[in-house]
Amino acid sequence: MSKRYWLIILTFIFMQLSPIVIAPIISMLGLANTMQELEGLSIFTAFTLGFLIMVWLLMPTIKERHQIEGRASTGQTALWSFLGIFIAFGAQYVAILIQMTALGIEPGSENTDMIVEMAIAAPLLIIAVAVIGPIVEEIVFRQVIFGSLYQRFGFWISAAISALIFAVIHMDFEHLLVYFAMGVAFSFLYVKTKRIIVPIIAHVGINSFVMLVQVVFRDHIEDLEKQLDQLEEMQAFIGGFFL
Repeated sequence: MSKRYWLIILTFIFMQLSPIVIAPIISMLGLANTMQELEGLSIFTAFTLGFLIMVWLLMPTIKERHQIEGRASTGQTALWSFLGIFIAFGAQYVAILIQMTALGIEPGSENTDMIVEMAIAAPLLIIAVAVIGPIVEEIVFRQVIFGSLYQRFGFWISAAISALIFAVIHMDFEHLLVYFAMGVAFSFLYVKTKRIIVPIIAHVGINSFVMLVQVVFRDHIEDLEKQLDQLEEMQAFIGGFFL
């Protein structure tokens, strides 16, 4: 692994730890009114700084990456980016089914719920979760870790190791299989196209969908669910006259 890649990993570790340092500064500046808002802004700031550092570290290698043999064409990249969203969703769905049937684990994640609550309090966190986070994670787990291992161990061992680290870093051990399955799917997309932008787009697509449903359109969806419940009750009431 190159020195540049080690620096990227160190930057990622910095991103995970730096909110502890950033939070007191944001609090001192009076930029947050609640603990959730403080945590959300701290994470957003840490991810943004980490992202900028990683981009700076990768700038000298951009031309080299364009010379890799077998890279997907522009059209193929667009196609696999689109398909990749459904592949990742499919891997996630299969993992959830296995957890439910074999392990008795119900869908729903406390980790996701916590992030959603912070995003509601600090909307800037939506950008970090939906866009910046996926870009950073794909650079670290697919380009750096998986890419380095793939040269020695091939796809399955490399995908399994990088996906396991990817799953563990999310600290949601009850749903470890879901993150693992998604990690393998992203590795497949990277190998298939040899373009890191493809798993990035798939990852952004999944996270953006969650943020849209859970945060941006949360109130509208809750209102729609209430209306559907009322409609079902009305149908049941009317149907009673014809029994």
